[in-house]
Amino acid sequence: MMKRREFITLIGGAIAEWPLAARAQQPAMPVIGFLHHASPDVAAMVGAAFRQGLREAGFVDGQNVRIEYRWAEERYDRLPEFAADLVRRDVAVIVTNTPTMQAAKGATSTIPIVFVSADDPIPLGLVASFNRPGGNATGIYFLIATLEGKRAELLHELVPTAAKIGLLVDPNFPSAESQSREMQEAARSLGFNLLIERAGTPRDIDTAFATLVRERAGALAVAASRFFFFHRDQLVALAAHHGMPVVYPWRDAAVAGGLMSYGASPSEAYRQAGIYTGRILKGEKPADLPVQQAVKVELVINLKTAKALGITVPLPLSGRADEVIE
Repeated sequence: MMKRREFITLIGGAIAEWPLAARAQQPAMPVIGFLHHASPDVAAMVGAAFRQGLREAGFVDGQNVRIEYRWAEERYDRLPEFAADLVRRDVAVIVTNTPTMQAAKGATSTIPIVFVSADDPIPLGLVASFNRPGGNATGIYFLIATLEGKRAELLHELVPTAAKIGLLVDPNFPSAESQSREMQEAARSLGFNLLIERAGTPRDIDTAFATLVRERAGALAVAASRFFFFHRDQLVALAAHHGMPVVYPWRDAAVAGGLMSYGASPSEAYRQAGIYTGRILKGEKPADLPVQQAVKVELVINLKTAKALGITVPLPLSGRADEVIE
């Protein structure tokens, strides 16, 4: 017969061990792989927006989900290595952006991928269609290639004395011709002469700026393209060197010292990507989640650059800006 002291000891030990056993039976916390081309400080805003979207979907980093970040810091050769590492760690979802999504797609055909893309994902082979992606990837598509006319209006408002305005186009970008046509229509409407320069290599960019300076262009609009995005630091440096007011399609360029940007809001797109990631963690399949188009656009003005160029930003324009860098 068990003595009273032995019984109490046995029960006490069982109670002490019960929480440990219960915790051991709980499912492991899912891990999200976040693959980005830039550095944590540059991408801090979009990272926060992604986590906000996750929260809206019911997931909080460190509580019921964990995020593994991989920052390439503009070293694009490291992307395949980072993507392969996330696959080896068997993450539940990989979140990518325009420069990184091909590396992720090349690393796995089974792990769900949520992308934030400035390029049409269909020609890239990421999805079969917008409505039914059909594979392991879905996400948010930036509409940045149809805003040339609006960028022209903003540039004309900022530099109204510019009789000649240039357009820098990537001839290898699928929308190059439509971008040129849209800018030509804006030139006719606003009454400025348009100088179209095409650049498909870094040397071409140097040559285009030299031509625009020689032709006395008063300002420049950079058309959207992946090539120009990768070389935005070169574009910003040349604009500063030549004292050229330039409008860009991406906020990154304005943050890096460019005068002004107008394009789809990265923060809103990443918030939507966070919501999609949460839906996948709850069991939905990327193949069944339609690619969303980012419709919110934002205007960013760098007042430090405007001052360096001797440009006074009109109050109505700065008042409409979503972000003013001082």
